[in-house]
Amino acid sequence: MKNKLASLFALAGLAAAPTQAESLVDGSVDAGKAKALTCTACHGPEGNSANPLWPNIAGQNAPYILAQLKAFKEGARQDPLMTSQAMLLSDEDMADLAVYFESLPAAAQAVKDPGTVGRGEGLYRGGNLETGVAACIACHGPTGDGNPAAKYPALRGQHADYVAKTLRDYASGARTSDGKTQVMRDIAGRLRDDEIAAISSYVQGLR
Repeated sequence: MKNKLASLFALAGLAAAPTQAESLVDGSVDAGKAKALTCTACHGPEGNSANPLWPNIAGQNAPYILAQLKAFKEGARQDPLMTSQAMLLSDEDMADLAVYFESLPAAAQAVKDPGTVGRGEGLYRGGNLETGVAACIACHGPTGDGNPAAKYPALRGQHADYVAKTLRDYASGARTSDGKTQVMRDIAGRLRDDEIAAISSYVQGLR
């Protein structure tokens, strides 16, 4: 376990995803736009939701979006609304939607709680060695851009409420879409509620 954590902490300053000139998913932006009407009912006309418990998906990397849609369709990730929608999508539909939302500008938001910026930034960039919490920056990058090749999601501008719910779901085991590695379940399970709040607030303000 110590070796695993050491490796994650060592990656902290190195794991920013490279800028992608082209999407890593073979889909059509134009076709995705034509198919996105149902998605925009919850995620907003430009991929940014008005409900803070529903994720912003504008600017999210296409490999991650595609992986999540497949997880909903195949049952690896559960949500009554998203599962029912994903069941109707073909592989081509999912690829088209993924590259379309990836092409949209990501949300720019302020931190939710300015009073926790220092705490949130410290955890995001350095983790917590005492409790074995790895730094978020190791997988999600210094500005929250994620890593498309590894299917690690972008976090910049994401609603703090949604991020907090996601971390709690991983911690409780309600969400298991991190697969066999269980890396998110392992990290989230070590976070205290105040740490989840601070990290979530901080990533909402990343851009």
